Amino acid sequence: MINTVVLSRPSPRRARMQPYLYILPAVIVIFAVIVFPLIYAFYVSLNNVVGQSQTFVGFANYANILRSDFFWSSTGRTLYFTVVSVGLEFLLGLGVALLLNEDFPGRGIMRGLLVLPWALPTVVNGVLWSWIFDANYGALNALLKQLGIIDNYVIWLGEPLSAMNSVILADVWKNFPMVALLLLAGLQTIPDVLYEAATIDGAGRSRRFLSITIPALRPAMLVALVLRTMEAFKVFDIVYIMTKGGPANGTQAISYYTYVTTFQYTKFGYGSALSYLVALVILAMALGYFKLLKANEE
Repeated sequence: MINTVVLSRPSPRRARMQPYLYILPAVIVIFAVIVFPLIYAFYVSLNNVVGQSQTFVGFANYANILRSDFFWSSTGRTLYFTVVSVGLEFLLGLGVALLLNEDFPGRGIMRGLLVLPWALPTVVNGVLWSWIFDANYGALNALLKQLGIIDNYVIWLGEPLSAMNSVILADVWKNFPMVALLLLAGLQTIPDVLYEAATIDGAGRSRRFLSITIPALRPAMLVALVLRTMEAFKVFDIVYIMTKGGPANGTQAISYYTYVTTFQYTKFGYGSALSYLVALVILAMALGYFKLLKANEE
């Protein structure tokens, strides 16, 4: 005798609920890690929280931030850092991508070496460049003095402008490989027949670059520019490692200003409001990116 087991079908209501049960653990994790902290941070931003005391003040923190000279000066330094670093990373990344797109011996090795600065942890990168720019025993001063370019060692991190430019250089060295790889991937999608047809028609190298390469690379360029702009605007770690926001707050970007306000001066409500303002700026950048990308696709 063969025993058979008859499996009962789930009820329609239970069948409709099953997909939601499958994603429930992920929803709980997302709510606990992202949604709840966002809601609580916004609640804190509406309060004057100093140490253990807490007083509801509404949007007074936001109003005080917009009237603060420290906020606008930090924003100006952040914009300077963002524009200069992203611009240099884009130009350098485009040049390297065009070079690595050519066929030459050792191209695969060079592509592998390109990833090394990007793969380096930011903390290690900051310590490395702090040693390079050190005023007493830094490699840059030693090299320039041996070449006869300078007579005395320069305190690269001792003045606001030179310190900011030094931090920018360290950031460019680490992040331009990401831009180069994105642009290189875009170059790989351009058919060779386009260049061959343009050459037959008499187009020179510059004309092929402007008429074929740039239009075909526009989506990859847009992605690289926006991703790097968003990352550069919230720069923190490289500033913290190299200069601690100094000298004279010369490298204090908006994210570092938020950190100092929140954790050193323990103004948690003010710091939460600062964080939300930075998040709104980054959100505006993201929306602008989607708008540009959609316009480009059309």
